[in-house]
Amino acid sequence: MASHGARSRSGGRPTLEEVAARAGVGRGTVSRVINGSPRVSDATRAAVEAAVAELGYVPNTAARALAANRTDAIALVVPEPETRFFAEPYFSDMLKGVGAELADTQMQLLLIFAGNDRERARLAQYLAAHRVDGVLLVSVHADDPLPDLLSQLEIPAVISGPRSAAETLPSVDSDNYGGARSAVEHLLARGCRAVAHITGRLDVYGAQRRVDGYRDALLDAGHELDEQLVQPGDFTEEGGRRAMTELLARRPDLDAVFAGSDVMAAGARQVLREEGRRIPDEIALVGYDDSAIARHMDPPLTSVRQPIEEMGRRMIDLLLTEIADRRPAVTRELERRQVVLATELVARRSS
Repeated sequence: MASHGARSRSGGRPTLEEVAARAGVGRGTVSRVINGSPRVSDATRAAVEAAVAELGYVPNTAARALAANRTDAIALVVPEPETRFFAEPYFSDMLKGVGAELADTQMQLLLIFAGNDRERARLAQYLAAHRVDGVLLVSVHADDPLPDLLSQLEIPAVISGPRSAAETLPSVDSDNYGGARSAVEHLLARGCRAVAHITGRLDVYGAQRRVDGYRDALLDAGHELDEQLVQPGDFTEEGGRRAMTELLARRPDLDAVFAGSDVMAAGARQVLREEGRRIPDEIALVGYDDSAIARHMDPPLTSVRQPIEEMGRRMIDLLLTEIADRRPAVTRELERRQVVLATELVARRSS
C-alpha cells in the first residue's frame, strides 16, 4: 500500500481520474463519495475509499478545509429578471433537480439573480471574494460576461447549455436540434404545408439550434425555406403573442406553428383564439419543454419534452466533480465535458 501523499504515475499528486481508475468507477462517483453522498453503494464506497488510501489522494474538500477556504456553498446564478424566473416552469424544474441532487450532500444552495448591470456588478464582487465553492449558470446569453469572469477567478462552474459550439466551460443541455426536428417532422407528417416558427432569444445558443433543426427538417422534406414564417420571440408569453400577431399579418395562410417554448405557445394560442383560428383544425400548434402549461392548455399542447430536472441533477454531478478536482484550471480546460440529453416529442390534441 502506498504511503499517504504518494506520487501518482505522472509524478505529481494523485488525481481524481487516477482514483476513479484504481476503483474502477467514474469521476462523478468518486466525487459523490468524497462529498459524502449516500447515493453510492457500500461496495462502491469501499472501493473508492480504498483507492484514496492506496494513492494517498487528498480530496479537494479536505484541502480546502485545511486552508479554511471551503464554504460548502454553491451558487445557482440566473442572469434573468426575477419575474421571468418565477413565471417559467423551466427554472422551477431546473431548481428541483439541482436541489434533489444536493440534498444528499453537505452543500448549501444559494439562488442569485443577475438580470441587470447592478446585480451583475454586485455578483462579481461576491464571487471575487470566493464565498462559494462553485457556480451553476442557468439561461446564459452569448454576450454574458459571467462565464469568463468565473474562468478568470478559477471558480468551478457548469452552465445549462453552451454559449456556442466552441464552449469552454462544462455544460449540460438537451438536444435542441433534434427536438426541433422532431416537432417539425410531426407537423409535416400531419399534412401541414406552411409551418411557422416562433424562436426563442437568438443570443441563446439553444434557441439557435432549434432554428437549425426547424430549417433542416423542412429542407430534408423537400420544402423551401420561407423567412416570413420565422419570427423571433423571447421565451415569454407576451413575446409569443407579439410573434403570432406578426406571423398572421404576414402569412395568414400558415397552417402550423412550432413555438420555441410552451410559454410562447400559450401566448400564440391566445392570439389564434382571438382571431377565430381553430386549433388544430385550422392551425396545429407545438411547443417546447413539455411543462405543466402544455398539459393544462385547452386543447392540451403537443410539446417537445426535455428532461429539465435531470439536467439539473447532471449539472450538480459535473460541478461536484469540478470542485473535487485539484488539478490546475488549465489542465482541466482540456477535458471540458458537454453533456447533451435526449428529447422526446409528446403528441397531444393541439396537433
